[in-house]
Amino acid sequence: MIIQNGDIYEDAFGPKYEGLFDILRRPEAEARAALAQAVTEEEFKAEFLNDVRPELADLIPPDLWTLHWALMTPRRKAITVDVLAGLQQNLDWFPRYQAYLRDHRPPALILWGPQDGYMPEASARAYLRDLPDAELHLLDGGHWLLEVQLEQVVRRIRPFLERTLGRRANA
Repeated sequence: MIIQNGDIYEDAFGPKYEGLFDILRRPEAEARAALAQAVTEEEFKAEFLNDVRPELADLIPPDLWTLHWALMTPRRKAITVDVLAGLQQNLDWFPRYQAYLRDHRPPALILWGPQDGYMPEASARAYLRDLPDAELHLLDGGHWLLEVQLEQVVRRIRPFLERTLGRRANA
Protein backbone atom coordinates (compact mmCIF):
# COMPACT_ATOMS: atom_id res chain seq x y z
CA MET A 1 0.00 0.00 0.00
CA ILE A 2 1.33 3.43 -0.91
CA ILE A 3 -0.25 6.28 1.03
CA GLN A 4 0.23 9.94 0.10
CA ASN A 5 -1.49 12.83 1.87
CA GLY A 6 -4.77 11.11 2.56
CA ASP A 7 -6.32 11.45 5.97
CA ILE A 8 -8.21 8.81 7.95
CA TYR A 9 -7.53 10.09 11.49
CA GLU A 10 -9.79 12.93 12.62
CA ASP A 11 -7.60 13.80 15.59
CA ALA A 12 -4.72 14.58 13.22
CA PHE A 13 -6.56 16.98 10.92
CA GLY A 14 -4.76 20.17 10.03
CA PRO A 15 -6.02 23.67 10.82
CA LYS A 16 -7.57 24.25 7.38
CA TYR A 17 -10.33 21.78 8.20
CA GLU A 18 -11.62 24.14 10.88
CA GLY A 19 -12.96 26.57 8.28
CA LEU A 20 -14.90 23.77 6.62
CA PHE A 21 -16.23 22.52 9.96
CA ASP A 22 -17.28 26.09 10.84
CA ILE A 23 -19.36 26.19 7.67
CA LEU A 24 -20.85 22.74 8.29
CA ARG A 25 -21.99 23.74 11.78
CA ARG A 26 -24.39 26.26 10.23
CA PRO A 27 -27.97 25.35 9.31
CA GLU A 28 -27.90 23.15 6.22
CA ALA A 29 -29.22 25.69 3.70
CA GLU A 30 -26.81 28.35 4.94
CA ALA A 31 -23.90 25.87 4.91
CA ARG A 32 -24.67 24.77 1.36
CA ALA A 33 -24.88 28.38 0.19
CA ALA A 34 -21.49 29.14 1.78
CA LEU A 35 -19.96 26.06 0.18
CA ALA A 36 -21.37 26.99 -3.22
CA GLN A 37 -19.86 30.48 -2.84
CA ALA A 38 -16.48 28.87 -2.11
CA VAL A 39 -16.45 26.73 -5.26
CA THR A 40 -14.62 29.24 -7.46
CA GLU A 41 -11.56 29.16 -9.66
CA GLU A 42 -9.67 31.28 -7.12
CA GLU A 43 -10.51 28.81 -4.36
CA PHE A 44 -9.46 25.89 -6.60
CA LYS A 45 -6.10 27.62 -7.04
CA ALA A 46 -5.80 28.17 -3.28
CA GLU A 47 -6.58 24.49 -2.65
CA PHE A 48 -4.01 23.29 -5.15
CA LEU A 49 -1.35 25.59 -3.72
CA ASN A 50 -2.51 24.86 -0.15
CA ASP A 51 0.23 25.73 2.37
CA VAL A 52 3.41 25.10 0.38
CA ARG A 53 6.23 27.60 0.46
CA PRO A 54 6.24 30.04 -2.48
CA GLU A 55 9.23 28.43 -4.22
CA LEU A 56 7.41 25.09 -4.20
CA ALA A 57 4.11 26.69 -5.23
CA ASP A 58 5.92 27.94 -8.33
CA LEU A 59 6.49 24.28 -9.32
CA ILE A 60 2.79 23.43 -9.26
CA PRO A 61 1.49 23.96 -12.79
CA PRO A 62 -1.50 26.31 -13.12
CA ASP A 63 -3.02 23.67 -15.41
CA LEU A 64 -4.07 21.78 -12.28
CA TRP A 65 -6.64 24.35 -11.27
CA THR A 66 -7.39 25.95 -14.65
CA LEU A 67 -8.16 22.62 -16.32
CA HIS A 68 -10.17 21.43 -13.31
CA TRP A 69 -12.11 24.66 -13.29
CA ALA A 70 -12.76 24.49 -17.05
CA LEU A 71 -14.61 21.21 -16.38
CA MET A 72 -16.73 22.70 -13.58
CA THR A 73 -20.23 22.70 -15.01
CA PRO A 74 -23.17 23.76 -12.83
CA ARG A 75 -23.89 20.05 -12.20
CA ARG A 76 -20.30 19.36 -11.16
CA LYS A 77 -20.36 22.38 -8.89
CA ALA A 78 -23.49 20.97 -7.22
CA ILE A 79 -21.74 17.59 -6.83
CA THR A 80 -18.74 19.33 -5.25
CA VAL A 81 -21.04 21.05 -2.77
CA ASP A 82 -22.69 17.68 -2.03
CA VAL A 83 -19.31 16.07 -1.38
CA LEU A 84 -18.23 18.86 0.95
CA ALA A 85 -21.58 18.95 2.72
CA GLY A 86 -21.42 15.17 3.17
CA LEU A 87 -18.06 15.22 4.92
CA GLN A 88 -19.49 13.44 7.96
CA GLN A 89 -20.37 10.42 5.83
CA ASN A 90 -16.72 10.15 4.83
CA LEU A 91 -15.55 10.57 8.42
CA ASP A 92 -17.89 7.77 9.49
CA TRP A 93 -15.80 5.37 7.38
CA PHE A 94 -12.51 6.26 9.08
CA PRO A 95 -12.78 3.60 11.84
CA ARG A 96 -13.32 0.93 9.15
CA TYR A 97 -10.23 2.00 7.24
CA GLN A 98 -8.21 2.02 10.46
CA ALA A 99 -9.50 -1.44 11.43
CA TYR A 100 -8.52 -2.79 8.02
CA LEU A 101 -4.98 -1.50 8.46
CA ARG A 102 -4.73 -2.90 12.01
CA ASP A 103 -6.20 -6.27 11.08
CA HIS A 104 -4.34 -6.85 7.80
CA ARG A 105 -1.12 -4.89 8.30
CA PRO A 106 -0.35 -4.55 4.59
CA PRO A 107 3.19 -3.53 3.70
CA ALA A 108 2.96 0.25 3.50
CA LEU A 109 4.99 3.14 2.22
CA ILE A 110 3.84 6.53 3.48
CA LEU A 111 5.05 9.44 1.34
CA TRP A 112 3.93 12.77 2.71
CA GLY A 113 4.18 16.45 1.97
CA PRO A 114 3.78 17.99 5.44
CA GLN A 115 3.19 21.50 4.05
CA ASP A 116 -0.49 20.65 3.88
CA GLY A 117 -2.97 22.71 5.85
CA TYR A 118 -5.46 19.86 5.82
CA MET A 119 -3.10 16.93 6.33
CA PRO A 120 0.10 18.02 8.10
CA GLU A 121 2.87 15.81 9.44
CA ALA A 122 0.68 14.58 12.31
CA SER A 123 -1.73 13.10 9.74
CA ALA A 124 1.09 11.03 8.27
CA ARG A 125 2.39 9.88 11.64
CA ALA A 126 -1.12 8.84 12.71
CA TYR A 127 -0.93 5.93 10.24
CA LEU A 128 1.88 4.45 12.34
CA ARG A 129 -0.65 3.68 15.07
CA ASP A 130 -2.20 1.01 12.88
CA LEU A 131 0.81 0.32 10.66
CA PRO A 132 3.79 0.44 13.03
CA ASP A 133 6.04 -1.28 10.46
CA ALA A 134 5.22 1.19 7.68
CA GLU A 135 7.99 3.11 6.04
CA LEU A 136 7.37 6.87 6.46
CA HIS A 137 9.03 9.61 4.42
CA LEU A 138 8.28 13.29 4.96
CA LEU A 139 9.29 15.11 1.80
CA ASP A 140 9.59 18.81 1.05
CA GLY A 141 6.13 19.54 -0.29
CA GLY A 142 2.44 19.65 0.39
CA HIS A 143 -0.71 17.89 -0.73
CA TRP A 144 0.37 17.85 -4.38
CA LEU A 145 3.65 16.11 -3.60
CA LEU A 146 4.05 14.48 -7.00
CA GLU A 147 4.08 17.87 -8.69
CA VAL A 148 7.02 19.12 -6.63
CA GLN A 149 8.92 15.96 -5.58
CA LEU A 150 8.26 13.36 -8.27
CA GLU A 151 11.89 12.21 -8.46
CA GLN A 152 12.09 11.80 -4.66
CA VAL A 153 8.81 9.88 -4.64
CA VAL A 154 9.88 7.53 -7.42
CA ARG A 155 13.22 6.90 -5.68
CA ARG A 156 11.28 5.58 -2.69
CA ILE A 157 8.53 3.70 -4.51
CA ARG A 158 10.78 1.52 -6.66
CA PRO A 159 12.75 -0.07 -3.78
CA PHE A 160 9.53 -0.47 -1.77
CA LEU A 161 7.89 -2.37 -4.62
CA GLU A 162 11.02 -4.47 -5.14
CA ARG A 163 11.05 -5.43 -1.44
CA THR A 164 7.35 -6.14 -1.17
CA LEU A 165 6.91 -7.85 -4.52
CA GLY A 166 10.14 -9.82 -4.18
CA ARG A 167 11.36 -8.97 -7.66
CA ARG A 168 12.49 -6.01 -9.68
CA ALA A 169 9.64 -3.52 -9.96
CA ASN A 170 9.28 -1.92 -13.34
CA ALA A 171 7.78 1.48 -12.70
